[in-house]
Amino acid sequence: MAQLSFIENNVSRLRKSEVKVADCILGAADQVIHFSVSELAEKAGVSEPTVIRFCRGLGFKGFQDFKIHLAQAIIPMVRNIHESVDGDEMVPDLIKKVFDANIAAIRNTLGTLDYDVVSSTVEILAKSDKIIFYGLGGSAVVAMDAYHKFFRIGIPCEWFNDSHMAVMAAAMLKPNQVFVVISHSGSSRDVVEALKVAGETGAETVAIVSQHKSPVSKVAKRVLIVDSPETNVKFEPMSSRIAQLSVIDALCVGVSLVRSDEVIANLTKSRKALVEKRY
Repeated sequence: MAQLSFIENNVSRLRKSEVKVADCILGAADQVIHFSVSELAEKAGVSEPTVIRFCRGLGFKGFQDFKIHLAQAIIPMVRNIHESVDGDEMVPDLIKKVFDANIAAIRNTLGTLDYDVVSSTVEILAKSDKIIFYGLGGSAVVAMDAYHKFFRIGIPCEWFNDSHMAVMAAAMLKPNQVFVVISHSGSSRDVVEALKVAGETGAETVAIVSQHKSPVSKVAKRVLIVDSPETNVKFEPMSSRIAQLSVIDALCVGVSLVRSDEVIANLTKSRKALVEKRY
């Protein structure tokens, strides 16, 4: 493929293990753009460091940088905006495609979620003294939404979108507290670092991610998978956010049912407090 010449032209100087990575990519580039580094390593039959070395050997900063370049090489540029739309899309059609993608993400996530993991996550959240929600970039919006929901039902919680603040907060957690991260790619170094720090305190750790085999998934004690086919080439993943918010809603409702008397009392108080704020 001409658009993958940046790989083909360098195969001759790669190590034998790196050639396996190249062959895997050349044979299924359209699938690889959705892979995590762990998934590509497993598919190619090599280690994760080999994948990283392959990417850097081609002049990229790492796997994510390489994957963005790969996606841009094989996907029409307009798909950077939304993976389903075309450049001449009419408004009614683009509305339908955007809504269909969001609906598909929710439906797929419903079919992918491990109900036992959801149940155990609800249990630990309901028993916790404090919950910290952490997300970077677009995931920060989901973390803030989670904070807002759990705050309103009376659960002591915090949220962070700053990596320094988050890792410091993680270091001060206690065994009866929970650290929840939201990450679409599951490959953020800062999120992995904060999860490790939180785990070392004995606190429970939960990750809401789109990649089961990802660095974040390997570190969290409990992993909730949001099934979204988006790549990382767009400005921001879209449908996955809707699915992530739905997972947060399910967790909040589950915790509310466990602590129903307390939650109802707290909701009543918060609603009364807002009476004077509205016409």
